[in-house]
Amino acid sequence: MRIITLSGAVAVVLGAVMVPQVVMGDRNDDDRRKPPAPPIYFPYPPGLIPSDVEPEIQRVRREVSLIFQQALGEWGALPPPNLTGQPPKLQGSGYRMVQTLGKLMNFDENMSTLKNQACASCHMPYAGFSGPIPSVNLTMIAYPGSFHFRAGKRTAQRYTYSPRFPVLQLYPAQALFLGGNFWDGRSTGYLLQNSDAEQAQHPPVDTQEMGLPDTACIAYRLSQAQYRPLFEAVWGKDSLDIKFPHDTERICATPGGAAVFGTDTTPVKLQKEDRTRANRVYDNWGQSISSFEDSPEVSPFTSKVDANINGLYTYTPNEAAGAALFAGKGNCNSCHIDGQRTTLAPGQTQVGVYATNARPLFTCFGYSNLGLPLNPRDAFFYQTTPDPLGFTPNPYGFGYRDLGLGTFLRSGFGSAPNPNSAWAQFAPRMDGRQQVSTVRNVAMTPPGSTTEAPGPYFQKEFFHNGYIKSLKQLVHFYNTRDVFPYNVTSGNCPAGTTEKVDCWPMPEVPNNIDMSIGKLGLTDQEENQLVIVMQALTDGFNPANPGVSSYPNINTYTGTFKTGGSASTQGNELLIRTPPLPPCPAAICGVAPLPIPPVK
Repeated sequence: MRIITLSGAVAVVLGAVMVPQVVMGDRNDDDRRKPPAPPIYFPYPPGLIPSDVEPEIQRVRREVSLIFQQALGEWGALPPPNLTGQPPKLQGSGYRMVQTLGKLMNFDENMSTLKNQACASCHMPYAGFSGPIPSVNLTMIAYPGSFHFRAGKRTAQRYTYSPRFPVLQLYPAQALFLGGNFWDGRSTGYLLQNSDAEQAQHPPVDTQEMGLPDTACIAYRLSQAQYRPLFEAVWGKDSLDIKFPHDTERICATPGGAAVFGTDTTPVKLQKEDRTRANRVYDNWGQSISSFEDSPEVSPFTSKVDANINGLYTYTPNEAAGAALFAGKGNCNSCHIDGQRTTLAPGQTQVGVYATNARPLFTCFGYSNLGLPLNPRDAFFYQTTPDPLGFTPNPYGFGYRDLGLGTFLRSGFGSAPNPNSAWAQFAPRMDGRQQVSTVRNVAMTPPGSTTEAPGPYFQKEFFHNGYIKSLKQLVHFYNTRDVFPYNVTSGNCPAGTTEKVDCWPMPEVPNNIDMSIGKLGLTDQEENQLVIVMQALTDGFNPANPGVSSYPNINTYTGTFKTGGSASTQGNELLIRTPPLPPCPAAICGVAPLPIPPVK
């Protein structure tokens, strides 16, 4: 473990990372109740963390602040509420009030332990509400949390259309799960009956993300928020009247997982009635953010595909060809369903025409193991030593295997408790499966860029572990996974082959591999046409002004783009060798019911 203190004004260089003095964000030096800023956690080998990570974090913070101020202005412009009716409702402005409240919460950095990270820090509009830092997307995969440099283990999923995912449910006859939020489905929605609202409740208390040690810290920070009157107007004038102990700020400013907390998940010692009230506030937090994510500002159904559905846009020949491939030869529609296609009989062709006024979501809400290789650039594999607070994020190192939904059903390491014990028996069939995301906005980037080299391009990452770096690679993987399989790990393809072109390393989890893909027989041109139709699913298309995106805050990106290279090998210059992998530890792969066959 390397521990860097924050003394001195000179930047410290570790490997390829320059860590300046001010890394912990805004702190109020007059508040004696806060603990001092903890030293940096840096267990990583040189080059794993991008050299520009700190200035890029600061860039995103400025962008987040800009949108937060915008939301404050929107709140100020709301008409006075008129609470009337039975049951009482905020007549006229109710929708806008809840959505604006959710937007303020989403862009509020004070909702993290060190007041330096908002939900939006990992989910910005110009990236389809996914990861906003190209160099992070290219290297360490998961985003640095409020306590630098803890980081998670998966890519930041897009917010767009996430409220449309139903509550996680089991279809016993097929032993299949549908719905939920997160890659591993751990946000089930069982209590609020809204999986997206529950999703918003996880990052604030995730040790690797916003890092609060107690859900009550959200209620505490909201009680101090500038927009507290809006929260009280929506959820009740006495909703934040909670008697917090004198040490609440000190506790909430200490990152979760710290040894001082032991196993205590409620270190803010509230009276029973105040804990009940704080829990209700936390539910309202999730519901408000979900309302924002479901609003036209985030999920507006304004892509070229939607315009085509409504007769306002005619596909180009390549878009039409891509739509036909999507439903036919490419087999995309098997999982990313549009709800409009029919089964083709011999001799029939798909012309790519949708039924008027349809609003397809391009997902089946299910879970699939695509057979992706383990990505050795994932920062989580290296967090094997205690940080300065005595917390070890991943004691298993490269022994860790991401079993996805299977881990959650076992209430396993790195996931969350499963609230339905009857589901645990299905874990072996779910091992390795990750959520089938919507294709909508998978190609969204800031104006003037694309996801694809030679660009100009904004570097994104795809799938749960960020192994794929362009949509061209994504389609090529679906097309050729089983054409070019090699019994090697990433970074170790044989001489004479090129990884992600004619060499696909072995899957991280060999159980339950989806065999509906892997050998589709698509030509290079057909792969490109599938990329084109995915680009046509980007929101913000205005038929009256097709050259300018209408997506809100799409222009808030203040970084730079990359150019050069090829989409086929995008990111390959930063491939690293996967070390010899130890066996999957019993704490992950030895939890009953055991994986079948065993995960090695």
